[in-house]
Parts: sequence; C-alpha cells; structure tokens
Amino acid sequence: MLYILFSIGNDRYALDSSYVVEIVPRVELWQVPKSPAHVAGVLRYRGQLVPVLDLCWLMYGQPCSARLSTRIVLVRYPGEPGLSHLLGLMVERVTDTLTADEVTFVPTGMTTEEAPYLGDIATDAHGMIHRLRVEALLPAPMRVALLSQSGE
Repeated sequence: MLYILFSIGNDRYALDSSYVVEIVPRVELWQVPKSPAHVAGVLRYRGQLVPVLDLCWLMYGQPCSARLSTRIVLVRYPGEPGLSHLLGLMVERVTDTLTADEVTFVPTGMTTEEAPYLGDIATDAHGMIHRLRVEALLPAPMRVALLSQSGE
C-alpha cells in the first residue's frame, strides 16, 4: 500500500493513495457564503464542481499557508454503496510518499468524537505519522450539504 505524506504544522499525516484521484496545485477557489470555516471553497475540476476542505483549518483552526508545497488532494469520498464523490483536501507540504513496507500503523488506543478522521499511528526515523481516515472526514449533515451531486 502506498501513502501520500503531508504535514500540518509540525505533525505528519498519511493518506491512503487508493482514495487519491489527483494532486493539483493550490488554486483560487470559489467561496461558499455562510459555509463552515474549514470549507475552503469550490474547485472546478474537469467540468465538475468539487468542494474543498482546508485540513489545516479543520485540525488546527488556521488556514493552510500559501507555500509552493501546499496542494489540493482530490479524493474519492465513499458515498452510498457503489458511489463515490470527489472531495478536495487542501494540505501543506505534500512532499513524500511512504509504503506499507516502511512502517506499520498501530491503533492509538484513543479516539475523539471531534476528530474521527484520525486513524492509527506509525513511527519512523522522523517521528510519528497519523493515518487520515478519508471516510470519516465529513459529519452526516455536511456530507449531505457538500456532496448533494450524484456520485461517480
């Protein structure tokens, strides 16, 4: 299994590449009035409107920095059985990959209702890596509001 590595602040995260459709540069997004602060906006991707979450804002309460390594990771967000929706994840310092042979993710023994998207943890020579659970990023009401288009 291949993981995409990114950082938010001093913390590192891994995203299972099987969810990833494409990684695109940070671009200007259309704003969504009255949306939660962590909804960065909407991206037009190959004729489709895709909601984009700012993971820096979601996790730490501040927007992603405008860095050359800040990217929008387009993922397939699982929907009804057999359907998926495109969702953009704005993240900082997308600079590396990791294979399952290089690390072993283990349960943390702790969960939090405020961050159900945080999965198991692995360690390597550079410290801890938290695995991101894509399927748990959106609470039910937001899932309905942001992904009301038909799935793929």
